[in-house]
Amino acid sequence: MVTYKDSGVNIEEGYKSVELMKEQVKKTFIPGVLNTLGSFAGMFELGKYRNPVLVSGTDGVGTKLQIAFKANKYDTVGIDCVAMCVNDILCHGAEPIFFLDYLACGKLEAETAADLVKGVTEGCIQAGCALIGGETAEMPGFYSEGEYDIAGFAVGVVEKEDIIDGSKIEEGDVLIGIASSGPHSNGYSLIRKLVTDLDKDFNGSKIGEVLLTPTKIYVKPILKLLENFEIRGMAHITGGGFYENIPRMFKNQYTAVIMRESLEIHPIFKHLIELGADEGHMFNTFNMGIGFVLCVKQQDEEEIIKELKELGEKAYKIGYIKKGKKEVVLV
Repeated sequence: MVTYKDSGVNIEEGYKSVELMKEQVKKTFIPGVLNTLGSFAGMFELGKYRNPVLVSGTDGVGTKLQIAFKANKYDTVGIDCVAMCVNDILCHGAEPIFFLDYLACGKLEAETAADLVKGVTEGCIQAGCALIGGETAEMPGFYSEGEYDIAGFAVGVVEKEDIIDGSKIEEGDVLIGIASSGPHSNGYSLIRKLVTDLDKDFNGSKIGEVLLTPTKIYVKPILKLLENFEIRGMAHITGGGFYENIPRMFKNQYTAVIMRESLEIHPIFKHLIELGADEGHMFNTFNMGIGFVLCVKQQDEEEIIKELKELGEKAYKIGYIKKGKKEVVLV
Protein backbone atom coordinates (compact mmCIF):
# COMPACT_ATOMS: atom_id res chain seq x y z
CA MET A 1 0.00 0.00 0.00
CA VAL A 2 1.38 3.39 -1.02
CA THR A 3 1.14 6.31 1.39
CA TYR A 4 1.42 10.06 0.81
CA LYS A 5 4.83 9.92 2.51
CA ASP A 6 5.96 7.37 -0.09
CA SER A 7 5.21 9.97 -2.79
CA GLY A 8 7.50 12.46 -1.09
CA VAL A 9 5.10 14.46 1.10
CA ASN A 10 5.62 14.20 4.86
CA ILE A 11 2.45 15.40 6.59
CA GLU A 12 3.97 14.97 10.05
CA GLU A 13 6.84 17.30 9.13
CA GLY A 14 4.21 19.83 8.07
CA TYR A 15 2.51 19.60 11.45
CA LYS A 16 5.88 20.07 13.16
CA SER A 17 6.67 23.17 11.07
CA VAL A 18 3.33 24.76 12.00
CA GLU A 19 3.98 24.17 15.71
CA LEU A 20 7.42 25.76 15.38
CA MET A 21 5.91 28.78 13.63
CA LYS A 22 3.03 29.47 16.02
CA GLU A 23 4.95 31.23 18.77
CA GLN A 24 6.76 33.47 16.27
CA VAL A 25 3.53 34.40 14.49
CA LYS A 26 1.81 35.40 17.75
CA LYS A 27 4.42 38.12 18.22
CA THR A 28 3.03 39.95 15.18
CA PHE A 29 -0.60 40.17 16.33
CA ILE A 30 -1.86 43.73 16.61
CA PRO A 31 -5.29 45.15 17.51
CA GLY A 32 -7.72 44.09 14.79
CA VAL A 33 -6.66 40.44 14.50
CA LEU A 34 -9.73 38.29 15.15
CA ASN A 35 -8.40 34.75 14.89
CA THR A 36 -5.26 32.69 15.35
CA LEU A 37 -2.99 30.69 13.06
CA GLY A 38 -4.68 27.51 11.86
CA SER A 39 -8.05 28.90 10.77
CA PHE A 40 -9.15 28.54 7.16
CA ALA A 41 -8.77 32.30 6.66
CA GLY A 42 -7.30 35.30 8.43
CA MET A 43 -9.67 37.95 9.76
CA PHE A 44 -8.91 41.57 10.55
CA GLU A 45 -11.28 44.24 11.85
CA LEU A 46 -11.12 47.81 10.52
CA GLY A 47 -12.17 49.88 13.47
CA LYS A 48 -10.73 53.39 13.54
CA TYR A 49 -11.20 54.55 9.94
CA ARG A 50 -13.89 56.86 8.53
CA ASN A 51 -13.56 56.15 4.80
CA PRO A 52 -10.92 53.43 4.50
CA VAL A 53 -9.33 52.31 1.24
CA LEU A 54 -7.57 48.96 1.21
CA VAL A 55 -4.21 48.94 -0.58
CA SER A 56 -2.60 45.62 -1.49
CA GLY A 57 0.70 44.38 -2.86
CA THR A 58 2.37 41.05 -3.56
CA ASP A 59 5.97 40.08 -4.26
CA GLY A 60 8.68 37.52 -3.64
CA VAL A 61 12.40 37.42 -2.97
CA GLY A 62 13.59 36.22 -6.37
CA THR A 63 16.96 34.59 -6.89
CA LYS A 64 18.36 36.07 -3.70
CA LEU A 65 17.12 32.76 -2.32
CA GLN A 66 19.95 31.00 -4.15
CA ILE A 67 22.41 32.88 -1.93
CA ALA A 68 20.48 31.68 1.14
CA PHE A 69 20.60 28.07 -0.09
CA LYS A 70 24.36 28.16 -0.61
CA ALA A 71 25.00 29.95 2.69
CA ASN A 72 22.54 27.66 4.50
CA LYS A 73 21.02 30.75 6.13
CA TYR A 74 17.26 31.15 5.96
CA ASP A 75 16.25 33.57 8.72
CA THR A 76 16.64 36.83 6.78
CA VAL A 77 14.95 36.30 3.41
CA GLY A 78 11.53 36.35 5.07
CA ILE A 79 12.25 39.95 6.04
CA ASP A 80 12.93 40.65 2.36
CA CYS A 81 9.59 39.13 1.43
CA VAL A 82 7.68 41.41 3.79
CA ALA A 83 9.74 44.46 2.86
CA MET A 84 9.13 44.12 -0.87
CA CYS A 85 5.38 44.15 -0.27
CA VAL A 86 4.93 46.69 2.53
CA ASN A 87 7.31 49.25 1.01
CA ASP A 88 5.24 49.16 -2.18
CA ILE A 89 1.89 49.84 -0.53
CA LEU A 90 3.54 52.48 1.66
CA CYS A 91 4.12 54.53 -1.52
CA HIS A 92 0.41 55.41 -1.52
CA GLY A 93 0.38 56.40 2.13
CA ALA A 94 -1.06 53.09 3.32
CA GLU A 95 -0.33 51.67 6.75
CA PRO A 96 0.26 47.89 6.46
CA ILE A 97 -2.19 46.00 8.66
CA PHE A 98 -1.74 42.35 7.75
CA PHE A 99 0.41 39.97 5.75
CA LEU A 100 0.09 36.46 4.33
CA ASP A 101 2.96 34.28 3.17
CA TYR A 102 3.37 31.38 0.75
CA LEU A 103 6.19 28.90 1.16
CA ALA A 104 6.87 26.13 -1.39
CA CYS A 105 9.55 23.44 -1.40
CA GLY A 106 10.51 20.04 -2.74
CA LYS A 107 10.99 18.40 0.65
CA LEU A 108 9.82 20.13 3.79
CA GLU A 109 12.27 20.48 6.66
CA ALA A 110 10.41 21.89 9.65
CA GLU A 111 13.37 23.82 11.09
CA THR A 112 14.19 25.46 7.77
CA ALA A 113 10.56 26.41 7.17
CA ALA A 114 10.39 27.83 10.69
CA ASP A 115 13.52 29.92 10.02
CA LEU A 116 11.95 31.31 6.85
CA VAL A 117 8.77 32.23 8.71
CA LYS A 118 10.85 33.63 11.58
CA GLY A 119 12.15 36.18 9.05
CA VAL A 120 8.60 36.91 7.92
CA THR A 121 7.51 37.57 11.50
CA GLU A 122 10.50 39.86 12.07
CA GLY A 123 9.58 41.77 8.91
CA CYS A 124 5.99 42.10 10.09
CA ILE A 125 7.15 43.41 13.46
CA GLN A 126 9.35 45.99 11.71
CA ALA A 127 6.39 47.01 9.55
CA GLY A 128 3.89 47.00 12.43
CA CYS A 129 1.54 44.55 10.73
CA ALA A 130 0.16 41.13 11.65
CA LEU A 131 0.96 37.81 10.02
CA ILE A 132 -2.54 36.33 9.94
CA GLY A 133 -2.18 33.40 7.57
CA GLY A 134 -0.19 31.58 4.95
CA GLU A 135 0.41 28.37 3.07
CA THR A 136 3.22 25.83 3.07
CA ALA A 137 3.29 23.60 0.00
CA GLU A 138 5.48 20.52 -0.28
CA MET A 139 5.86 19.62 -3.96
CA PRO A 140 8.36 16.82 -4.58
CA GLY A 141 9.45 16.55 -8.19
CA PHE A 142 8.54 20.18 -8.84
CA TYR A 143 11.17 21.82 -6.64
CA SER A 144 14.58 20.24 -6.04
CA GLU A 145 15.25 18.97 -2.55
CA GLY A 146 16.76 21.75 -0.45
CA GLU A 147 15.20 24.52 -2.54
CA TYR A 148 12.45 26.81 -1.32
CA ASP A 149 10.43 29.65 -2.76
CA ILE A 150 8.74 32.30 -0.69
CA ALA A 151 6.24 34.98 -1.63
CA GLY A 152 3.88 37.24 0.26
CA PHE A 153 0.84 39.44 0.11
CA ALA A 154 0.37 42.62 2.14
CA VAL A 155 -2.78 44.62 2.80
CA GLY A 156 -2.74 48.15 4.14
CA VAL A 157 -5.28 50.86 4.72
CA VAL A 158 -5.40 54.61 4.16
CA GLU A 159 -8.14 57.19 4.53
CA LYS A 160 -9.38 57.99 1.03
CA GLU A 161 -8.61 61.69 1.47
CA ASP A 162 -5.00 60.86 2.41
CA ILE A 163 -4.10 58.67 -0.59
CA ILE A 164 -0.79 59.71 -2.14
CA ASP A 165 -1.08 59.40 -5.92
CA GLY A 166 1.30 62.05 -7.24
CA SER A 167 -1.46 64.47 -8.21
CA LYS A 168 -0.03 67.24 -5.99
CA ILE A 169 3.50 67.10 -7.40
CA GLU A 170 4.68 70.41 -8.89
CA GLU A 171 7.71 71.72 -10.72
CA GLY A 172 10.40 72.69 -8.24
CA ASP A 173 9.54 69.99 -5.71
CA VAL A 174 12.51 68.27 -4.12
CA LEU A 175 13.43 64.59 -4.24
CA ILE A 176 14.81 63.15 -1.01
CA GLY A 177 16.53 59.79 -1.04
CA ILE A 178 16.60 57.43 1.93
CA ALA A 179 19.51 55.03 2.09
CA SER A 180 19.17 51.34 1.30
CA SER A 181 20.89 48.50 3.12
CA GLY A 182 22.38 47.14 -0.11
CA PRO A 183 20.86 45.49 -3.20
CA HIS A 184 17.72 44.67 -1.20
CA SER A 185 16.00 41.93 -3.28
CA ASN A 186 16.73 43.01 -6.83
CA GLY A 187 19.35 42.27 -9.45
CA TYR A 188 20.48 38.98 -7.91
CA SER A 189 20.56 37.10 -11.21
CA LEU A 190 23.32 39.49 -12.27
CA ILE A 191 24.93 39.48 -8.83
CA ARG A 192 25.17 35.67 -8.82
CA LYS A 193 26.81 35.77 -12.23
CA LEU A 194 29.45 38.18 -10.94
CA VAL A 195 29.97 36.85 -7.41
CA THR A 196 30.96 33.19 -7.57
CA ASP A 197 32.73 32.79 -4.21
CA LEU A 198 30.39 33.64 -1.33
CA ASP A 199 33.16 33.16 1.24
CA LYS A 200 35.32 35.89 -0.25
CA ASP A 201 36.09 38.79 2.10
CA PHE A 202 34.25 42.05 1.57
CA ASN A 203 35.03 44.85 4.04
CA GLY A 204 35.66 42.38 6.84
CA SER A 205 32.72 40.07 6.22
CA LYS A 206 31.97 37.21 3.88
CA ILE A 207 30.40 38.65 0.76
CA GLY A 208 27.65 36.03 0.94
CA GLU A 209 26.60 37.41 4.32
CA VAL A 210 26.66 40.96 2.96
CA LEU A 211 24.45 39.93 0.05
CA LEU A 212 21.93 38.44 2.49
CA THR A 213 21.51 41.77 4.31
CA PRO A 214 17.71 42.17 4.49
CA THR A 215 15.78 44.77 2.55
CA LYS A 216 15.18 47.86 4.67
CA ILE A 217 11.58 48.40 5.75
CA TYR A 218 10.65 52.08 5.62
CA VAL A 219 7.14 51.90 7.08
CA LYS A 220 7.56 53.32 10.57
CA PRO A 221 9.67 56.40 9.73
CA ILE A 222 7.49 57.28 6.74
CA LEU A 223 4.24 56.94 8.69
CA LYS A 224 5.78 59.21 11.33
CA LEU A 225 6.65 61.78 8.66
CA LEU A 226 3.11 61.71 7.31
CA GLU A 227 1.84 62.91 10.68
CA ASN A 228 3.65 66.23 10.26
CA PHE A 229 4.40 66.81 6.57
CA GLU A 230 2.78 66.70 3.16
CA ILE A 231 4.52 64.01 1.10
CA ARG A 232 3.51 64.48 -2.52
CA GLY A 233 4.93 61.31 -3.99
CA MET A 234 6.92 58.25 -2.99
CA ALA A 235 8.83 55.57 -4.87
CA HIS A 236 10.21 52.24 -3.70
CA ILE A 237 13.38 51.60 -5.71
CA THR A 238 13.13 47.94 -6.70
CA GLY A 239 13.75 46.09 -9.97
CA GLY A 240 14.19 48.62 -12.75
CA GLY A 241 16.16 50.93 -10.47
CA PHE A 242 15.79 54.70 -10.74
CA TYR A 243 14.61 54.81 -14.32
CA GLU A 244 11.56 52.62 -13.93
CA ASN A 245 10.45 53.32 -10.38
CA ILE A 246 10.73 57.07 -9.80
CA PRO A 247 8.36 58.00 -12.68
CA ARG A 248 5.75 55.69 -11.17
CA MET A 249 5.04 58.38 -8.57
CA PHE A 250 3.98 60.90 -11.26
CA LYS A 251 0.36 61.36 -12.23
CA ASN A 252 1.17 64.20 -14.63
CA GLN A 253 4.00 64.91 -17.07
CA TYR A 254 7.11 65.61 -15.01
CA THR A 255 10.77 64.71 -15.16
CA ALA A 256 12.83 63.66 -12.17
CA VAL A 257 16.27 65.26 -12.34
CA ILE A 258 18.76 63.24 -10.29
CA MET A 259 22.02 64.92 -9.31
CA ARG A 260 24.44 62.04 -9.72
CA GLU A 261 27.24 63.66 -7.71
CA SER A 262 24.92 63.94 -4.70
CA LEU A 263 24.47 60.18 -4.51
CA GLU A 264 26.39 58.18 -1.95
CA ILE A 265 26.77 54.91 -3.83
CA HIS A 266 26.67 51.85 -1.58
CA PRO A 267 30.07 50.03 -1.59
CA ILE A 268 28.56 46.76 -2.85
CA PHE A 269 27.57 48.43 -6.14
CA LYS A 270 31.06 49.83 -6.64
CA HIS A 271 32.36 46.31 -6.12
CA LEU A 272 29.95 44.89 -8.71
CA ILE A 273 31.26 47.42 -11.23
CA GLU A 274 34.81 46.30 -10.42
CA LEU A 275 33.71 42.71 -11.09
CA GLY A 276 32.46 43.67 -14.54
CA ALA A 277 28.91 45.03 -14.18
CA ASP A 278 28.03 47.54 -16.91
CA GLU A 279 28.12 50.86 -15.08
CA GLY A 280 25.82 52.46 -17.64
CA HIS A 281 23.04 50.03 -16.77
CA MET A 282 23.40 50.07 -12.99
CA PHE A 283 20.76 52.75 -12.43
CA ASN A 284 18.10 50.78 -14.27
CA THR A 285 18.87 47.56 -12.38
CA PHE A 286 19.83 48.47 -8.81
CA ASN A 287 18.91 51.01 -6.13
CA MET A 288 22.57 52.16 -5.97
CA GLY A 289 22.23 52.97 -2.27
CA ILE A 290 18.82 54.71 -2.33
CA GLY A 291 15.96 52.41 -1.38
CA PHE A 292 13.11 54.90 -1.10
CA VAL A 293 12.47 58.33 -2.62
CA LEU A 294 10.18 61.11 -1.39
CA CYS A 295 8.85 64.05 -3.38
CA VAL A 296 8.25 67.02 -1.09
CA LYS A 297 7.71 70.77 -1.15
CA GLN A 298 10.96 72.70 -1.34
CA GLN A 299 10.25 74.57 1.89
CA ASP A 300 9.89 71.27 3.80
CA GLU A 301 13.15 69.72 2.58
CA GLU A 302 15.41 70.57 5.52
CA GLU A 303 12.88 69.72 8.23
CA ILE A 304 12.03 66.36 6.64
CA ILE A 305 15.68 65.40 6.30
CA LYS A 306 16.27 66.45 9.89
CA GLU A 307 13.36 64.35 11.16
CA LEU A 308 14.41 61.32 9.12
CA LYS A 309 17.89 61.53 10.63
CA GLU A 310 16.36 61.75 14.10
CA LEU A 311 14.41 58.59 13.24
CA GLY A 312 17.66 56.83 12.41
CA GLU A 313 17.52 57.08 8.62
CA LYS A 314 20.25 58.37 6.33
CA ALA A 315 18.49 60.83 4.01
CA TYR A 316 19.51 63.68 1.72
CA LYS A 317 18.43 65.64 -1.35
CA ILE A 318 19.10 63.73 -4.57
CA GLY A 319 17.23 65.83 -7.14
CA TYR A 320 14.22 67.89 -8.12
CA ILE A 321 11.15 67.96 -10.37
CA LYS A 322 10.76 69.82 -13.64
CA LYS A 323 8.15 69.78 -16.39
CA GLY A 324 8.73 67.25 -19.14
CA LYS A 325 8.15 63.63 -20.01
CA LYS A 326 7.63 60.96 -17.35
CA GLU A 327 11.28 60.06 -17.07
CA VAL A 328 14.46 60.24 -15.02
CA VAL A 329 17.44 62.29 -16.09
CA LEU A 330 20.82 61.94 -14.38
CA VAL A 331 22.93 65.09 -14.48
